[in-house]
Amino acid sequence: MARQLFGTDGIRGVAGEFPLDPLTAHAFGSALGHWAREHDPDPEVVIGMDTRESGPWLAAQVAGGLAERGIKARFAGLITTPGVAYLTRTQHFVAGVMISASHNPYHDNGLKAFDHSGFKLPDDQELLIEAEIFVLRDRGIEPVAADLVVDESLDKAYVDFLASTVSCSFAGWRVVLDCAHGAASHLATELFERLGASVIAVGCEPNGRNINLNSGALHIENLRAEVLKQGADIGVAFDGDADRAILVSHSGKIIDGDSVLLVLADSMHSRGRLAASDGSPLVVATVMSNLGLERALSEGGIELVRTPVGDKYVLEEMVRRGALIGGEQSGHVIFREFATTGDGMLTALRVMEIVQSTGRDLDDLTSRFQIYPQLLVNVRVKNRKPLTELPGVQEEIRLAEESFGDSGRVLVRFSGTEPLARVMVEGPELSRVEHFAGRIAGAIRMELGG
Repeated sequence: MARQLFGTDGIRGVAGEFPLDPLTAHAFGSALGHWAREHDPDPEVVIGMDTRESGPWLAAQVAGGLAERGIKARFAGLITTPGVAYLTRTQHFVAGVMISASHNPYHDNGLKAFDHSGFKLPDDQELLIEAEIFVLRDRGIEPVAADLVVDESLDKAYVDFLASTVSCSFAGWRVVLDCAHGAASHLATELFERLGASVIAVGCEPNGRNINLNSGALHIENLRAEVLKQGADIGVAFDGDADRAILVSHSGKIIDGDSVLLVLADSMHSRGRLAASDGSPLVVATVMSNLGLERALSEGGIELVRTPVGDKYVLEEMVRRGALIGGEQSGHVIFREFATTGDGMLTALRVMEIVQSTGRDLDDLTSRFQIYPQLLVNVRVKNRKPLTELPGVQEEIRLAEESFGDSGRVLVRFSGTEPLARVMVEGPELSRVEHFAGRIAGAIRMELGG
């Protein structure tokens, strides 16, 4: 059964419009409350949000729906997505709700739910909640918002946990933090200064409408310029809900999720701490990770296992294989020793620890990663149709794959959150990559163009 509300990362949309209107948000809370009653005799739910102006009223409607089922909601206020996941699994919460649209503009928002394990709800559970949401909406009852008061102890517990994972001091480090005017704005500076670093903070002045605006992980050029200007040791850019991080080395080199996975894998493998359940060293990443990462890991005797796009699917495969690290090129990195989601602040701490312990800078640690030219083209579509039913697109994909052989890759998929077809092509020469990406995208526009 196809999902109508839930995408690859919860329910997303324009705040105030279906499916993020007050009625649906209230129904989401009520449906989640029904689910919670079946999983815990004395359920509590934690709610957190990023800095979007729509966050408070969405939180109040979700809490109102929970209250309709007699379930108490504790409100963390501004906190990161991994912060909500951490609180859900370590305190007496049957579920957690994060209100965020991650890297999207301020007018978008989203609802994502975690169960007590700290995992995002599996697809079958989301389907059950989705079906009940539609039933509840059809009742036509006026949604009643709940009054929420921020429990400051929740943020403190999360920051205390992050600090506890570090075994060294970062005294003497100059760190530039770009928080995208998002969820990490009031947390990241506190954390890194607590650990001894001198922090230059940018993108840490949220006003409800500037989240991700020309800042953060999607606009890394700003962070790079500030690192070079300040002569900093490292730069870290988060996205709106801080579940991802993109780093910049002291020389201005951009360190994305693939590069981070290589640094972590090499370090853990050298210490005999990368083995999965079957004893073999492996890393889990998605189909979007660069072919250069796969080659570099293979040279070090490490297997790369790929999943569909979405850190949810990376985590599922990590659990299935017993893998300890996994992530996405976009900067979501999961450390199963510490977390059940990507966590941008945790990622930065782990990388800084490796630099500190090895005495090697990020440029050196990533020097053997030869990045294959990779191009991603987004094509707006009017509707979705199985790609196998598009002969023109299939022919262009076939020609590209024949041209590259095993020295390149072609991936065409639909976005899980937007009306887009995504075309990814990578290979040894940029000119050929651009040629085939353009032809495949053109074929999609001809057959499905919006």
